[in-house]
Amino acid sequence: MEIIIKQNATEGSHAAARVVARLIREKPDAVLGLATGSTPLILYNELIRMHRKEGLDFSRVTTFNLDEYVGLPADHEQSYHHFMRENLFRHINIRPENVHIPDGMAEDIPACCAKYEQAITGAGGIGLQVLGIGSDGHVGFNEPTSSFASRTRIKTLTRQTVADNARFFDGDESKVPHHCLTMGIGTIMDARINLLLAFGEDKAEAVAATVEGPVASVMPASILQHHPAAKIFLDEAAAAKLKLSDYYRWVYDNKPDWQQDA
Repeated sequence: MEIIIKQNATEGSHAAARVVARLIREKPDAVLGLATGSTPLILYNELIRMHRKEGLDFSRVTTFNLDEYVGLPADHEQSYHHFMRENLFRHINIRPENVHIPDGMAEDIPACCAKYEQAITGAGGIGLQVLGIGSDGHVGFNEPTSSFASRTRIKTLTRQTVADNARFFDGDESKVPHHCLTMGIGTIMDARINLLLAFGEDKAEAVAATVEGPVASVMPASILQHHPAAKIFLDEAAAAKLKLSDYYRWVYDNKPDWQQDA
């Protein structure tokens, strides 16, 4: 793991965006795994700026999203299809046929999930996966005790996740779907780079457990300790409970030039 602590969410997101942009410039046909929710919004806004102002080209990029709610059609304002279209895709030059998001309305969910895994493999695997982290340590919708070997599948959301996501449904937990389709932890771990963003004091405990605690399925994100190229971008608040924060800052500030992300 590389732990990157920035002053605030904007600085952390912009640093992460430089990693994504560098990959796209080096490999124009890069395959990206993308996340939804409030955490990656600044990252996506910076990628949009880079596209408009710096010519960052998404025309050959392929994307796979982490998850989608079961039962929400693509045009529902809280579906992740809608989220990605409004917050990234319609602002860049990505080809619609290169965008992949799980189908929450699929009649045959197991077949849909198997097809999604096949599509990822067919695209050559995910080069860089963007992740957030839940207050209980979930990544994607892989809730606590999810198998580290899991693949794209249906999951039942925990009460905590339903409560956390109610803010997107007018604060009404009864409107939050209780099931989702999500990439599995095994799928996430196959990505060549995993880039996790965590901002705010409410993420501090999960971050500390993920980075410095034991690897355990009750803290799903902790498996990233075993990933060969996991980059964890934090603000000061999310890093507040890390015991080795000074060391992480020292390492990042003293990297050799060839390891710099931008």
